[in-house]
Amino acid sequence: MNTGKHTILVPHDFTEVGDYALENAMIISQTMENEIAIIHIVKKETEIEAAEAKCKEISEDFFKKHFIKPSYIVKVGSIFSEISEIADEMNANLVVMGTHGVRGVQKLTGSRALKVIVNSSVPYIIVQGPPAKKKFEKIVFPIDFRSENKEKNTWVNYLASYYQTKFYFLKQDVKDKAFKAKVQSNTTFARKYFDSKNINYEIHTAPGKKKFSKETIEFAKQVDADLILIMTTRDINLADFALGANEQETIANKEKIPVMCVNPNPELRRSQGFSAMGG
Repeated sequence: MNTGKHTILVPHDFTEVGDYALENAMIISQTMENEIAIIHIVKKETEIEAAEAKCKEISEDFFKKHFIKPSYIVKVGSIFSEISEIADEMNANLVVMGTHGVRGVQKLTGSRALKVIVNSSVPYIIVQGPPAKKKFEKIVFPIDFRSENKEKNTWVNYLASYYQTKFYFLKQDVKDKAFKAKVQSNTTFARKYFDSKNINYEIHTAPGKKKFSKETIEFAKQVDADLILIMTTRDINLADFALGANEQETIANKEKIPVMCVNPNPELRRSQGFSAMGG
């Protein structure tokens, strides 16, 4: 993972949660030494001028408060494609985005936020409030039976290179023997990787009495976590959004704990390119 200077992209829908995302991005940028860029998506060309004026106002107000002046971009298109495309074009290494929870009348509710995230090769940190702390000191790392769990390890190393972080593995409790073996395999893989990088961690097992996403949130609250690191489901589809994917519940969690979402890499899927000692 390249730890050189990059850009943190902040989608802003001109609401309070957009301001929260900008404040969280500032805290992260102070550690990672990243630039910050605001992005706002409009539906029509005629909306660009007013949106640019609003972005300029937000940027200048932010500078008055924090002596940091984000750049800004206004684009015509859909939030479900433009944000991720611009992140790639700008060499952004992170998107910090606010969400209004599972329900709400605003633009980026939990389900819509997830639709934005799953199109991206860049990880997202989803926030619902202002930054509670200045560092990610405790990160919950849920482990289930999916093979793509292994892809989170690269981002563990990335975060650990900036923060003195302690990771809390939370193993999913499953009854099926095949799934149980996969959970154990993913846990062993992660443990070997963490040991190879000298990263601090603990291993815990979920009670297995509720949905794993709910138990992950409850555990994160219990340990006073600053961040939950999850993988999105590979090949997530319309039915998942309609029914409420587990990731949707996690990112819009009622405890308002920030959630870092990483999408499975299709290239790794084709090549089966995992190594417990790699990174």
